[in-house]
Parts: sequence; structure tokens; C-alpha cells
Amino acid sequence: MERESEGAAGLPETFRYADARRRGISDRLLRRLLDRGEVERLSRGVYRRADADPLVDLDLIEAAQRAPNATMCLVSALAHHDLTDQIPASIDLAIPRGQRAPRTAGVVSWHHFARETFSIGREPLPVGADQPLAIYGAERCIIDAFRLRHLEGPELAVEALRRWLSRRSSRPAELMTMAKHFPRAAAPLRASLEILL
Repeated sequence: MERESEGAAGLPETFRYADARRRGISDRLLRRLLDRGEVERLSRGVYRRADADPLVDLDLIEAAQRAPNATMCLVSALAHHDLTDQIPASIDLAIPRGQRAPRTAGVVSWHHFARETFSIGREPLPVGADQPLAIYGAERCIIDAFRLRHLEGPELAVEALRRWLSRRSSRPAELMTMAKHFPRAAAPLRASLEILL
């Protein structure tokens, strides 16, 4: 039995094709909702209700749908934490190593981080009413900038550390405790801390 009278109201703000099918939306009704403008297609198999919050980043919502454990990282996360003036050309998102990077319509750079340390420093990042994503906290972002300085350059890491240290909330001892999980970052981070403190 189709839910014609209910329309898109019973659907979450953002949903996948499979979610609509589980809620009793047939292909024909989904096409009708698209034609009437009650639903918009974000990308293949990902849809959004037309009455959903317009002040959200649709690329992040699509990424959250495609990879629920995706975590904003590197330059994108540093910019979010106001630890760099760089404007990333794409959204940097990390997924656990071994997981396939999904295709997205948005411009996303997928990075594969080690499963053993993937959850260290992860914090929730709401991107819509029903779309949680994650972001690495400022400390983890600094560690990653040092750990991956061969990709982004050492200047990015040092500048992020300098900005972080200027905040009252910065705790260098806690930063170094977290850095112990990332041996490639610990030594250059310690050396930079000694110079900047």
C-alpha cells in the first residue's frame, strides 16, 4: 500500500533509496515526489526532502550518507577549528584503512587512516537534523598535520600548533599524551613545542 497521502513528510531529512523502500515508498511514488519537488536528488541513491534545513553543507550530508564513519580531517578540520587560513580545495574526510572510498558528487578527498588509531580524537559534527558526521578534535588535527607533513608541508603543522598554543584552553601535556599513539608525529611535535614554548 503506497503512502501517497503522506508524501515525503514521513521520511528523514536525508535518506537513501533503500531507506525509502523500507518505509514503503515505491519507485513510482519516489519519482512522483521528485516531480512534485517534495524531494530532491543529491546524488545517485541519496535524496533530501525539499523542506529540510537549507543552511547545511550538502556535500557533507552526502558523505555522511555514503560513509557513516567518515571523519573530517587534515586541512578541512584545521580550518574548522580556525587553526589555519588555508581554504581547502576539497573536503578532507578520513575512513578506516581497508574501507572502500565511496563515490560522491561533492568534491571530497578520501584519506585512509589506521584502524587502530582511527577513533582517537574523534568528536561529533552535526551536519543536519539527522546526519551525524565526525571531526577530529584540534589536538588530533595538529598531530595529523605533523604526522603527514610530507603531504601538506611542515609550515601547516607549525602554524596550527602556534595558533593552538595561543589559546587558553591548550594543554601541551595532553597533546603529547595523545601523540604517543602516533610515533611519526611525536618527535617533531615535541621539538616544535620546545621552540614555541
